[in-house]
Amino acid sequence: MNTIEKQMKKGVLVLMGMVLIGAAAIAQGNPKLSDAEVAMVAVVANQIDISYAEIAKKKARNKEVKKFAETMLNDHNSVLGLAGELAKKLGVTPKANAVSKSLLEGAEKIKKDLMSKKGKDFDRYYIDNEVAYHEAVIGAVEGLLIPETENKELRDLLKTAVPIFKTHLKHAKSVQEKVSK
Repeated sequence: MNTIEKQMKKGVLVLMGMVLIGAAAIAQGNPKLSDAEVAMVAVVANQIDISYAEIAKKKARNKEVKKFAETMLNDHNSVLGLAGELAKKLGVTPKANAVSKSLLEGAEKIKKDLMSKKGKDFDRYYIDNEVAYHEAVIGAVEGLLIPETENKELRDLLKTAVPIFKTHLKHAKSVQEKVSK
């Protein structure tokens, strides 16, 4: 990996870390998140990764990257489905908040960057972002969303999602090793 590629990879990791650290800081500076706000953050985080995977499905050239993107589409859509069913059951309507807005703003930058890449550069950028994104989401779910959630069923759903996200992270790291060679 040349110096430019290393700097690009580091930039992706720094950007994603800044987005989610900034989001957590915003949330901690505000009053406690309501369950409706926690639900919105969870929905947005899943939707963001789905949007990245949709781009990857179209642009990726590496077979492993395409397979990973397909997994992200399936798994994150499943999590969204479960979250939607639970929200309906509980009568909770996800509510936009500073954290969800911060996530969406950061995602727009990443999507523009993804759209500008081609070939191996795209594959590397996408999978590097997926590693950073899943690390940040796991930290946010464990350190912010679960502690802020009052409803036991919503908290349990978030706890159930963490092992899924950790599996995604492990898979992303495995693909990352293959793509960076």
